[in-house]
Amino acid sequence: MAFGRKKGRPGVDEVGKVAEPTDADPDSFVDDLDNDDRALEDAELLAEIARSEREERLSTRSRPQGPWDVADAPEVETPRLDLGALQVVVLPELDVRLEVSPEGEVVAATLVHGESALQLNVFAAPKTEGIWQQVRTEIRDALTTGGGQAEEADGRFGIELRATVPTDVPGQGVVLAPARFVGVDGPRWFLRGLVTGPGATDDPAAAALLDAMRHVVVVRGTDPMAVRDPLPLTLPVDAVQAVQDEAAALAGEPGLKMPERGPEITEIR
Repeated sequence: MAFGRKKGRPGVDEVGKVAEPTDADPDSFVDDLDNDDRALEDAELLAEIARSEREERLSTRSRPQGPWDVADAPEVETPRLDLGALQVVVLPELDVRLEVSPEGEVVAATLVHGESALQLNVFAAPKTEGIWQQVRTEIRDALTTGGGQAEEADGRFGIELRATVPTDVPGQGVVLAPARFVGVDGPRWFLRGLVTGPGATDDPAAAALLDAMRHVVVVRGTDPMAVRDPLPLTLPVDAVQAVQDEAAALAGEPGLKMPERGPEITEIR
């Protein structure tokens, strides 16, 4: 994208005729802006350049190899589980758990590998700038106020937070549990990952989960949304049918098979 100052008055040739300005003849332009107008135009030009640079950085920052926006997601042989705003790869070594509110809304998807887990949430974000830097600050301040702590570290997707989170453990009271917060800014979306268990502090233990996060596809949609509003997640069609079949089977209806293992659905309260 090219930027430049608006043209001034056209030049006048030696016989008094108005000469048409051309890009090849920059001396033919006359800058007739006063100081205030010139300062305003310069500010607008700089703001336009800054917006363009932010958009360019945002298109590739922290996700040159994923997570992907649906517009640039590559084709993969591994099937993806369609959760609406998120598409998650289905790997044999990972379990997928969906957290559902009492109202029946899917609020998060959690990938489990061994004793480690990665909770994924996706939110609306501005078009021209990311929010991970601000979110990191807010998480760190909230943890410090609540008795935990957090510090920034370089990670798979750029800067992440290594934290200890006050957690109520039955029989032990409140303990400080390790956690790793990972954030990725995309075009009009923000993906947050929370790693718990051994993977919070042990990179090899987190490797399979972060690999899976890299293959996540975000479907932002075109509807206007307030910044930080959660993007809508949905139950996959197969999971909905499985829940209905299981409910019918438990009710004793004949002719129905018990569902095969699929994503686990957990209600949160």
